[in-house]
Amino acid sequence: MDLQLKGKKALVSGSTAGIGLAITTALASEGASVIIAGRSNEKLHGARESIQSSSDNKVDVVAIAADLATAEGVETMIDAVSDVDILVNNLGIYEAKSFFDLQDSDWMSLFLINVMSGIRLARHYMRGMLERDFGRIIFISSESGIMTPPEMIHYGLTKSAQLALARGLAELTRGTNVTVNSVLPGPTRSEGVVDFLQSMSSKPNPTPEEAEREFFEKHRSSSLLQRLIEPREVANLTAFIASPLSSATNGAALRAEGGLIRAIY
Repeated sequence: MDLQLKGKKALVSGSTAGIGLAITTALASEGASVIIAGRSNEKLHGARESIQSSSDNKVDVVAIAADLATAEGVETMIDAVSDVDILVNNLGIYEAKSFFDLQDSDWMSLFLINVMSGIRLARHYMRGMLERDFGRIIFISSESGIMTPPEMIHYGLTKSAQLALARGLAELTRGTNVTVNSVLPGPTRSEGVVDFLQSMSSKPNPTPEEAEREFFEKHRSSSLLQRLIEPREVANLTAFIASPLSSATNGAALRAEGGLIRAIY
């Protein structure tokens, strides 16, 4: 299927590894020119080479050194790239920490990175999309936005906030060809996830396979997949939502969580 992304310009935050890199690669493979951002020039260079080598066609990949978790980093991006057709807000962090050990700084850190980065980028780029009467804004949220995990309540809160933000922004698109949606991945195989699962395990020094199996048995037992999702599986859905072909999907929270959420709404 041709997703009609040739000639479209896409910015993906948190795009040098994991889900973000997979999304950027999928968009580039469909002919979109892509902008990646990161704090490390080494990671930016590696991501740029990976995206270009994964595409059969010559693709335009622009790498911007900017920390999009900060207001200054977002301004750096806006100065370098004034408008885009597609904005994928993927930047985010997570951690397991007891609610009673969480300090104000923990709550604020996750909120600034996971929520404010998307607010700042959408506040600028959405205006141009509405003026041109075309655009796609996608928030990469999480199943944790619906089923708040007790081991990381602060993370779940930020993912719920993304869902509310995306739906609210969608209300501003009435009668236009701009859409705002969320994608909800489940636990996904990405940078650092093996260490995270091993830290959650009850066994001393578990293998990655043992840690993954125990995590789904004890902490995500409702998952139908009973395995980590691959980044490309999230990217495939995101690429379609970024496409002009998805014009009837707006204000939606779309799942790529392996059947973990049992509710049918």
